[in-house]
Amino acid sequence: MTPLTPVGRLAATVARLSREVRDAQAEAEGRALIELAKGILVARLGCGPAEAARQLAELAEQSQATPLEFAVDVINQAARDRMSEITDSFLTATAAAGGREAAGADGAGPGAAAGSAAVRLRAAESRALAASDTQAVADALLEQALRPLGAVAVAIWAAGSDGSLTLAGSAGFSPAEAARWRYVPPDVATVARSGLTERAGQWITSLARTGLPSVGRHQYPEGGRAAVPAGTGGRIHGVLEIAWPVPLAPQPPPVVRQVEALAELCAHTLETYEPPPGGPQEPRVMPDAAELMDLADGLHDPALVLVPHLDDAGHLADFRIQHVNKRFLDPAGRPRAVVGGALLLEAFPMAAGDSELFQSVERVYATGEPFRARRMNLTALVDQVPLSATADISISRHGNAVLLIWRIEDETARLASLLQHAQRLGRIGGFEENLLTGEITWNGQLFDLYGRPTSSIPVPLEELAAHSHPDDAVAIGRFLRTLLHHRRPSSAAFRLQRPDGVTRHVRVVAEPVLDTDDRLLVVRGAYQDISAQHWTEVALAATRDQLAHTEQQAIERNRLTLQLQHAIMPPAQAPLRVPDLQVAVRYRPAETEQLVGGDWYDAVMLPNGLVLVCVGDVAGHGIEAATSMVVLRNALRGLAVTGAGPGQLLSWLNIVAHHLTGGVTATAVCGLYDPARRTLRWARAGHLPPVLVRGPEAAPLPLVRGMLLGAVAEAAYEEDEVQLAGEDTLLMYTDGLVERRDRTVEESLAQLLSTVRPTPATLDQHLDRLLTYSRSDTDDDTCLVGIRVG
Repeated sequence: MTPLTPVGRLAATVARLSREVRDAQAEAEGRALIELAKGILVARLGCGPAEAARQLAELAEQSQATPLEFAVDVINQAARDRMSEITDSFLTATAAAGGREAAGADGAGPGAAAGSAAVRLRAAESRALAASDTQAVADALLEQALRPLGAVAVAIWAAGSDGSLTLAGSAGFSPAEAARWRYVPPDVATVARSGLTERAGQWITSLARTGLPSVGRHQYPEGGRAAVPAGTGGRIHGVLEIAWPVPLAPQPPPVVRQVEALAELCAHTLETYEPPPGGPQEPRVMPDAAELMDLADGLHDPALVLVPHLDDAGHLADFRIQHVNKRFLDPAGRPRAVVGGALLLEAFPMAAGDSELFQSVERVYATGEPFRARRMNLTALVDQVPLSATADISISRHGNAVLLIWRIEDETARLASLLQHAQRLGRIGGFEENLLTGEITWNGQLFDLYGRPTSSIPVPLEELAAHSHPDDAVAIGRFLRTLLHHRRPSSAAFRLQRPDGVTRHVRVVAEPVLDTDDRLLVVRGAYQDISAQHWTEVALAATRDQLAHTEQQAIERNRLTLQLQHAIMPPAQAPLRVPDLQVAVRYRPAETEQLVGGDWYDAVMLPNGLVLVCVGDVAGHGIEAATSMVVLRNALRGLAVTGAGPGQLLSWLNIVAHHLTGGVTATAVCGLYDPARRTLRWARAGHLPPVLVRGPEAAPLPLVRGMLLGAVAEAAYEEDEVQLAGEDTLLMYTDGLVERRDRTVEESLAQLLSTVRPTPATLDQHLDRLLTYSRSDTDDDTCLVGIRVG
């Protein structure tokens, strides 16, 4: 064995002496509990101390418990306090768990487990009550009660009246860490503050998962935490925070109640706690109720001084109205003497209802955090009738009292202000004229309406015609006759001519006020400036006339466009007679007349024996598009007699569109069918390709290049040739047949290919079927040309 160095021997001696001190302290605390139990037996048995000690030893031996455990049991039976209730519930829980201590200790029986817990709690209570400060209380709680539960550190926080937290005592944390956390300003989110705001406390599985800062978070980053409010008599004095080194599993109810009892022990110490001077928070001055009464009397708003009212069990039941200041204004109109001295819920029994007034006062008293609210509803019961008022509320705690300040809104003044603003915004001026005394009262808005200074004499009703346009004399006379002679409410609209030369359009409304003998006493009413409304109506009437004229012009233009379109390109054309070839065309106008457009088609036999088939679409709608369509259709028919191919024909047609039609653009597809060879040569100018239906299959012809007509001065167009067979059907169409707003062109073309199959018996039926089942939703006009080889 290696001999100890002098330093090692000194360390061993210090450790031995520390153990002896702890053992001696525990023995002393145990003796204190045994002496207390002996005193209880002396009182109950009427015996001396020696006989009580003998009885205690014999009863402990009979119950198979240590003298200390039996002494604690005697104390619990005599006290019947929170500690004894926790011991009873712990005994029940451990028995139900098969003798395993709820805190996860060794496998002793239920009696031993409950006894151990009871001894810990009573020892902790004894040491805490004997402690001189909160630091000693923290040491006692950790060593006597919390280490057996697996905890490694404890912090006792004192709650300030401003919502701040001060570390009043701690154990298990390093001195440097405790010094760093000795003060937490108001509104800083920490684990301790979460326990302060949650009345049931916070039990956190792992500190790292919450993200909340707390003392010792670097020492025990993954450990569990518990933060339980420490309060008595309905007031929270601080928070008891406990740290575990590992994640915390859900704790059984007996353990939770143990911790709550320990927090209550801390509350008794925190009641008299004062933070040390010189720190971030100076010692708090706790004014008594008398000082708070003087403060309330100096306020310009109604104020109440409230003190807690506890029930027989020491729990907060209500607040007594200790003082009512001189400016107090009761919602129900009761005198101050009736409200002063009463309980809050007696004076305002509805305070615990929807307004949450009592809950707010209770929360401020418990936490010390001030509360403010605007337009809270206050309700009082007077002769069983609820009387309400709306007030701005301010609640704050001062020492052991609560200051409640409210500012009740003057409903009359508020409504008068609203009325004044409404009159100003509506340009309304009120008046009252006493017909017996001749006294006339105008408000300021009416003086402004008349363009007169407020110091001038108001205009009587009988002189109203002198201040109006001469053409309105009849309307004013009718108004005065109905009001003054027939004594009925009346109104009139007239043009007011002001002294500054401005004319305003005004409406006056008035009613007579009669006495008990049905005599006319007073006339009261209002003027409203309706100039803006009048000129708006004039402008609307002019706009309606212009719109009607424009609409008539549009109808006429659409009628002419339709006539032009139908004259050149009827919906159905006489059949073109070509051997072994059927040709059919269809035209469907747009459903909306304003969308009449420039779609066109043509099918004609040329002098060289070829058949010209084509469709096209001029951009735009209306008569301009229709006239451009006529130009392009006739130009293509004339150019086709030259015998040129479809590509050359579209090149020439592009020149026509670019130079001779005002710069219109259009798409087209042009084909020349040779009946002798059964071939079709075709070209396209930005148009959808023809569709070939052969047997059960349908597919678009392969695309050839070609830009739309009119875009550039010169353009070349590719040609392609397709060999047709008997019973083949070829379809040319404009986009009005397939176009949909919610689909792409490719999706619409795929839908068309599914519609063209199967092929009906005749070509006319085929085209009619396509128009019937078309799913286009753009309301555009549609051209359709079909050929079928016989």
